[in-house]
Amino acid sequence: MFDNIAPKYDLLNHTLSMNIDRIWRRRVVRIVCRSRPHRILDVATGTGDLAIEMARRIRDVHVLGVDLSEKMLDVARCKVAARGLDERVVLDVGDAEHLRVSDASVDVVTVAFGVRNFGDLEAGLREMARTIKPGGKVVILEFSTPRNPLFRRVYGLYSHRLLPAIGGMISKDRKAYEYLPASVDEFPAPECFMAMMREAGFKDCRARSQSLGIAQIYTGEK
Repeated sequence: MFDNIAPKYDLLNHTLSMNIDRIWRRRVVRIVCRSRPHRILDVATGTGDLAIEMARRIRDVHVLGVDLSEKMLDVARCKVAARGLDERVVLDVGDAEHLRVSDASVDVVTVAFGVRNFGDLEAGLREMARTIKPGGKVVILEFSTPRNPLFRRVYGLYSHRLLPAIGGMISKDRKAYEYLPASVDEFPAPECFMAMMREAGFKDCRARSQSLGIAQIYTGEK
């Protein structure tokens, strides 16, 4: 599915979110920067937006981005090359539940809009925890369901009606953009997700609500 929508993925992401997704990613980068990391693992890196932003804004950092979709990675590689970041961003095919990364070898693990696509969410969280050095951080940006009843209804109409129509028309794959709101609906509420993070080996877990609850930035320490 992600291979099919890769060519239009960035255009639709920024258009359908009215570029708010860029603001959310910048907030993630600021949080990551506070850890002064040297090695970052970006899981479900997709077309590389977050990996590139971290490499651009964090001094002397090296980012490994992994994703299951070859076509998404192809788009990411072109963007990395165009920005001259080949030596600081490495992209590879990888499965979040079976990472080819050594134990306790990275300072920070990030995921942007990817954890809800894990086949086994608990296994993915445990695997990310395995790769982080003691004292290191995980930073996860993911969509969520707004709590305010009125705003939740308005946002639900947008995400379930308008988003699939526009996304399907531009990408020629309506099912992919019907999957997006469905996967958000099925994702655990922030409290439940943070409990899963703690079970996987993280402490001091926190959720920062973004844009009236459309998204959350989750953080935890190994």
